[in-house]
Amino acid sequence: MFKELAYYDGQLGTPDEVMIPFNDRSHFFGDGVYEATPAGNHVPYLVEDHLDRFYTSANIMDIKIPMEKDELKKLLQDLTKQVEGHTHFVYWQVTRGLAARDHVYSKDMVGKLWVYIRPSKIGDMENPIKVQTHEDLRFEYGNVKTLNLLPAVLYSQEAHHKGVTETILHRKGIVTECAHSNVSILKDGAVISHPNDQYILRGIAKTHMIQACYRLGIPVYEREYTLEELMDADEIFVTSSSNFLTFADTVDGKPAGNKDPKTRNRIKDELIREYFEYTGCTKLNG
Repeated sequence: MFKELAYYDGQLGTPDEVMIPFNDRSHFFGDGVYEATPAGNHVPYLVEDHLDRFYTSANIMDIKIPMEKDELKKLLQDLTKQVEGHTHFVYWQVTRGLAARDHVYSKDMVGKLWVYIRPSKIGDMENPIKVQTHEDLRFEYGNVKTLNLLPAVLYSQEAHHKGVTETILHRKGIVTECAHSNVSILKDGAVISHPNDQYILRGIAKTHMIQACYRLGIPVYEREYTLEELMDADEIFVTSSSNFLTFADTVDGKPAGNKDPKTRNRIKDELIREYFEYTGCTKLNG
Protein backbone atom coordinates (compact mmCIF):
# COMPACT_ATOMS: atom_id res chain seq x y z
CA MET A 1 0.00 0.00 0.00
CA PHE A 2 1.14 3.53 -0.80
CA LYS A 3 0.87 6.52 1.51
CA GLU A 4 0.67 8.61 -1.68
CA LEU A 5 0.58 7.27 -5.23
CA ALA A 6 1.81 8.79 -8.48
CA TYR A 7 1.36 7.43 -12.00
CA TYR A 8 2.73 8.72 -15.30
CA ASP A 9 2.34 6.97 -18.65
CA GLY A 10 2.52 3.49 -17.10
CA GLN A 11 5.09 4.31 -14.39
CA LEU A 12 3.84 3.75 -10.84
CA GLY A 13 5.45 4.83 -7.57
CA THR A 14 5.54 7.58 -4.97
CA PRO A 15 5.49 11.25 -6.06
CA ASP A 16 9.25 11.38 -5.40
CA GLU A 17 9.93 8.31 -7.53
CA VAL A 18 7.93 8.97 -10.69
CA MET A 19 9.85 11.12 -13.18
CA ILE A 20 8.29 13.32 -15.88
CA PRO A 21 10.18 13.88 -19.19
CA PHE A 22 11.44 17.43 -19.67
CA ASN A 23 9.68 17.76 -23.05
CA ASP A 24 6.20 17.03 -21.71
CA ARG A 25 4.22 19.97 -23.13
CA SER A 26 2.70 20.72 -19.73
CA HIS A 27 6.08 22.17 -18.71
CA PHE A 28 6.07 24.76 -21.49
CA PHE A 29 2.40 25.52 -22.11
CA GLY A 30 0.29 24.03 -19.33
CA ASP A 31 -1.02 21.98 -22.25
CA GLY A 32 -3.50 19.61 -20.68
CA VAL A 33 -6.79 19.07 -18.87
CA TYR A 34 -7.56 17.48 -15.53
CA GLU A 35 -10.19 16.12 -13.15
CA ALA A 36 -10.40 15.41 -9.42
CA THR A 37 -12.86 13.72 -7.10
CA PRO A 38 -12.93 12.36 -3.55
CA ALA A 39 -13.03 8.64 -2.91
CA GLY A 40 -14.73 6.96 0.04
CA ASN A 41 -14.23 3.32 0.95
CA HIS A 42 -11.69 3.25 -1.95
CA VAL A 43 -14.48 4.11 -4.42
CA PRO A 44 -13.85 7.24 -6.56
CA TYR A 45 -17.04 9.27 -6.17
CA LEU A 46 -19.18 10.03 -9.24
CA VAL A 47 -16.28 8.90 -11.41
CA GLU A 48 -18.52 8.46 -14.47
CA ASP A 49 -19.56 12.13 -14.34
CA HIS A 50 -15.97 13.26 -13.94
CA LEU A 51 -14.78 11.06 -16.80
CA ASP A 52 -17.50 12.45 -19.08
CA ARG A 53 -16.30 15.98 -18.35
CA PHE A 54 -12.64 14.92 -18.66
CA TYR A 55 -13.14 13.51 -22.16
CA THR A 56 -15.23 16.55 -23.13
CA SER A 57 -12.48 18.94 -22.00
CA ALA A 58 -9.84 16.93 -23.88
CA ASN A 59 -11.97 16.88 -27.02
CA ILE A 60 -12.44 20.66 -26.95
CA MET A 61 -8.67 21.09 -26.59
CA ASP A 62 -7.94 18.46 -29.30
CA ILE A 63 -5.98 16.26 -26.86
CA LYS A 64 -5.97 12.50 -27.41
CA ILE A 65 -6.45 10.54 -24.19
CA PRO A 66 -4.36 7.33 -24.45
CA MET A 67 -7.09 4.93 -23.30
CA GLU A 68 -10.84 4.46 -23.55
CA LYS A 69 -13.18 5.71 -20.83
CA ASP A 70 -13.95 2.31 -19.29
CA GLU A 71 -10.25 1.41 -19.17
CA LEU A 72 -9.41 4.68 -17.40
CA LYS A 73 -12.27 4.17 -14.94
CA LYS A 74 -10.89 0.73 -14.01
CA LEU A 75 -7.36 2.15 -13.68
CA LEU A 76 -8.54 4.86 -11.26
CA GLN A 77 -10.50 2.32 -9.23
CA ASP A 78 -7.55 -0.08 -9.07
CA LEU A 79 -5.03 2.64 -8.15
CA THR A 80 -7.27 4.02 -5.39
CA LYS A 81 -7.33 0.60 -3.74
CA GLN A 82 -3.53 0.75 -3.44
CA VAL A 83 -3.46 3.85 -1.19
CA GLU A 84 -3.75 3.79 2.60
CA GLY A 85 -6.70 5.44 4.31
CA HIS A 86 -10.48 5.62 4.12
CA THR A 87 -11.11 8.90 2.25
CA HIS A 88 -8.92 10.03 -0.65
CA PHE A 89 -8.24 12.81 -3.11
CA VAL A 90 -8.12 11.30 -6.60
CA TYR A 91 -6.59 13.54 -9.28
CA TRP A 92 -5.83 12.78 -12.90
CA GLN A 93 -4.79 14.76 -15.95
CA VAL A 94 -3.77 14.27 -19.53
CA THR A 95 -1.12 16.38 -21.22
CA ARG A 96 -0.86 16.67 -24.98
CA GLY A 97 2.35 14.66 -25.18
CA LEU A 98 6.10 14.91 -25.65
CA ALA A 99 7.79 17.25 -28.13
CA ALA A 100 10.46 19.93 -28.33
CA ARG A 101 9.02 23.33 -27.43
CA ASP A 102 6.84 24.60 -30.26
CA HIS A 103 3.38 26.15 -30.11
CA VAL A 104 2.29 24.01 -33.08
CA TYR A 105 1.74 20.32 -32.30
CA SER A 106 1.55 17.17 -34.37
CA LYS A 107 -2.03 16.04 -34.98
CA ASP A 108 -1.09 12.41 -34.33
CA MET A 109 0.40 13.15 -30.88
CA VAL A 110 -1.04 10.91 -28.14
CA GLY A 111 -1.49 12.31 -24.66
CA LYS A 112 0.30 11.33 -21.45
CA LEU A 113 -1.84 10.28 -18.50
CA TRP A 114 -0.98 11.35 -14.93
CA VAL A 115 -2.68 10.18 -11.70
CA TYR A 116 -2.09 11.36 -8.14
CA ILE A 117 -3.90 9.87 -5.12
CA ARG A 118 -3.47 10.74 -1.44
CA PRO A 119 -5.47 10.41 1.79
CA SER A 120 -7.81 13.35 2.30
CA LYS A 121 -11.07 14.40 3.96
CA ILE A 122 -14.47 15.65 2.86
CA GLY A 123 -14.64 19.35 3.72
CA ASP A 124 -16.53 20.89 6.64
CA MET A 125 -20.19 21.55 5.75
CA GLU A 126 -21.32 22.66 9.22
CA ASN A 127 -19.55 25.99 9.64
CA PRO A 128 -19.88 29.10 7.45
CA ILE A 129 -17.04 30.48 5.36
CA LYS A 130 -16.01 34.02 4.48
CA VAL A 131 -15.57 34.99 0.84
CA GLN A 132 -14.46 37.96 -1.23
CA THR A 133 -15.48 39.12 -4.70
CA HIS A 134 -13.24 39.94 -7.66
CA GLU A 135 -13.68 40.84 -11.32
CA ASP A 136 -13.37 37.68 -13.44
CA LEU A 137 -10.31 38.34 -15.60
CA ARG A 138 -9.78 34.82 -16.92
CA PHE A 139 -9.97 33.83 -20.57
CA GLU A 140 -13.20 32.51 -22.07
CA TYR A 141 -12.54 28.79 -21.79
CA GLY A 142 -14.08 28.61 -18.33
CA ASN A 143 -16.05 25.52 -19.40
CA VAL A 144 -12.82 23.51 -19.90
CA LYS A 145 -10.93 22.12 -16.89
CA THR A 146 -7.47 23.08 -18.16
CA LEU A 147 -4.13 23.08 -16.36
CA ASN A 148 -3.90 26.85 -16.88
CA LEU A 149 -4.73 27.81 -13.30
CA LEU A 150 -2.57 30.90 -12.69
CA PRO A 151 -5.57 33.24 -12.30
CA ALA A 152 -7.14 30.80 -9.82
CA VAL A 153 -3.82 30.61 -7.96
CA LEU A 154 -3.65 34.42 -7.72
CA TYR A 155 -7.28 34.76 -6.57
CA SER A 156 -6.79 31.98 -4.01
CA GLN A 157 -3.57 33.49 -2.68
CA GLU A 158 -5.21 36.90 -2.33
CA ALA A 159 -8.10 35.29 -0.44
CA HIS A 160 -5.64 33.51 1.85
CA HIS A 161 -3.86 36.77 2.65
CA LYS A 162 -7.20 38.39 3.50
CA GLY A 163 -8.22 35.50 5.75
CA VAL A 164 -11.14 34.33 3.61
CA THR A 165 -11.81 30.93 2.08
CA GLU A 166 -12.89 31.65 -1.51
CA THR A 167 -13.12 34.32 -4.21
CA ILE A 168 -16.46 34.79 -5.97
CA LEU A 169 -15.85 36.03 -9.51
CA HIS A 170 -18.04 38.32 -11.57
CA ARG A 171 -18.07 39.85 -15.05
CA LYS A 172 -19.36 43.43 -14.89
CA GLY A 173 -21.50 42.59 -11.88
CA ILE A 174 -22.79 39.21 -13.15
CA VAL A 175 -21.64 36.42 -10.83
CA THR A 176 -19.93 33.54 -12.64
CA GLU A 177 -18.18 31.10 -10.28
CA CYS A 178 -15.43 30.97 -7.67
CA ALA A 179 -11.67 30.58 -8.06
CA HIS A 180 -11.96 26.81 -7.58
CA SER A 181 -15.66 26.17 -6.86
CA ASN A 182 -19.13 26.98 -8.16
CA VAL A 183 -21.43 29.40 -6.36
CA SER A 184 -25.23 29.43 -6.27
CA ILE A 185 -27.75 31.32 -4.15
CA LEU A 186 -31.01 30.50 -2.40
CA LYS A 187 -33.74 33.12 -2.34
CA ASP A 188 -37.35 32.68 -1.15
CA GLY A 189 -36.99 28.89 -1.21
CA ALA A 190 -35.56 28.65 -4.75
CA VAL A 191 -31.99 28.01 -5.91
CA ILE A 192 -30.50 30.33 -8.54
CA SER A 193 -27.34 29.21 -10.35
CA HIS A 194 -25.37 30.62 -13.27
CA PRO A 195 -26.09 28.60 -16.46
CA ASN A 196 -23.44 26.29 -17.87
CA ASP A 197 -21.81 28.53 -20.49
CA GLN A 198 -18.27 29.40 -21.59
CA TYR A 199 -17.68 31.45 -18.43
CA ILE A 200 -17.98 28.65 -15.87
CA LEU A 201 -16.98 25.05 -15.39
CA ARG A 202 -19.90 22.63 -15.38
CA GLY A 203 -19.41 21.65 -11.77
CA ILE A 204 -20.18 18.02 -10.90
CA ALA A 205 -20.99 19.01 -7.31
CA LYS A 206 -23.19 21.86 -8.56
CA THR A 207 -25.00 19.49 -10.93
CA HIS A 208 -25.67 17.01 -8.14
CA MET A 209 -26.77 19.80 -5.79
CA ILE A 210 -29.33 20.84 -8.42
CA GLN A 211 -30.47 17.23 -8.86
CA ALA A 212 -30.84 16.94 -5.08
CA CYS A 213 -33.04 20.04 -5.13
CA TYR A 214 -35.26 18.46 -7.79
CA ARG A 215 -35.63 15.33 -5.66
CA LEU A 216 -36.56 17.50 -2.66
CA GLY A 217 -39.05 19.61 -4.60
CA ILE A 218 -36.94 22.76 -4.32
CA PRO A 219 -37.26 25.02 -7.41
CA VAL A 220 -34.07 25.72 -9.39
CA TYR A 221 -33.49 28.56 -11.86
CA GLU A 222 -30.34 28.39 -13.98
CA ARG A 223 -29.92 32.02 -14.98
CA GLU A 224 -27.52 34.90 -14.56
CA TYR A 225 -27.67 36.77 -11.26
CA THR A 226 -25.94 39.88 -9.96
CA LEU A 227 -23.70 40.84 -7.07
CA GLU A 228 -26.69 42.69 -5.61
CA GLU A 229 -28.72 39.44 -5.66
CA LEU A 230 -25.77 37.64 -4.07
CA MET A 231 -25.70 40.08 -1.16
CA ASP A 232 -29.50 39.86 -0.76
CA ALA A 233 -29.65 36.05 -0.89
CA ASP A 234 -30.99 33.93 1.93
CA GLU A 235 -28.12 31.48 1.42
CA ILE A 236 -24.87 31.48 -0.57
CA PHE A 237 -23.84 27.96 -1.56
CA VAL A 238 -20.23 27.18 -2.54
CA THR A 239 -20.01 23.72 -4.11
CA SER A 240 -17.03 21.59 -5.09
CA SER A 241 -16.20 17.91 -5.33
CA SER A 242 -14.23 17.96 -2.08
CA ASN A 243 -16.75 19.99 -0.06
CA PHE A 244 -20.17 19.12 -1.58
CA LEU A 245 -21.99 22.11 -0.04
CA THR A 246 -20.45 24.87 2.03
CA PHE A 247 -22.14 28.18 2.77
CA ALA A 248 -20.93 31.74 3.20
CA ASP A 249 -22.04 34.21 5.87
CA THR A 250 -19.63 37.05 5.01
CA VAL A 251 -18.91 38.66 1.61
CA ASP A 252 -16.24 41.35 1.35
CA GLY A 253 -16.42 41.78 5.11
CA LYS A 254 -20.21 42.28 5.17
CA PRO A 255 -22.79 39.85 6.61
CA ALA A 256 -24.62 37.90 3.92
CA GLY A 257 -26.65 34.72 3.57
CA ASN A 258 -27.10 32.20 6.40
CA LYS A 259 -30.82 32.99 6.70
CA ASP A 260 -32.42 29.64 5.72
CA PRO A 261 -30.54 26.83 7.51
CA LYS A 262 -33.55 24.50 7.28
CA THR A 263 -33.51 24.39 3.47
CA ARG A 264 -29.70 24.38 3.38
CA ASN A 265 -29.52 21.37 5.68
CA ARG A 266 -32.14 19.47 3.68
CA ILE A 267 -29.96 19.83 0.59
CA LYS A 268 -26.75 19.00 2.49
CA ASP A 269 -28.27 15.86 4.03
CA GLU A 270 -29.48 14.67 0.61
CA LEU A 271 -25.99 15.13 -0.86
CA ILE A 272 -24.44 13.15 1.99
CA ARG A 273 -27.06 10.41 1.53
CA GLU A 274 -26.14 10.18 -2.15
CA TYR A 275 -22.42 9.92 -1.28
CA PHE A 276 -23.09 7.11 1.21
CA GLU A 277 -25.22 5.23 -1.30
CA TYR A 278 -22.59 5.50 -4.06
CA THR A 279 -19.51 4.65 -2.01
CA GLY A 280 -20.94 2.27 0.59
CA CYS A 281 -19.62 4.51 3.37
CA THR A 282 -21.64 4.93 6.56
CA LYS A 283 -19.98 8.17 7.72
CA LEU A 284 -17.84 10.95 6.32
CA ASN A 285 -14.06 10.66 6.75
CA GLY A 286 -14.36 7.56 8.88
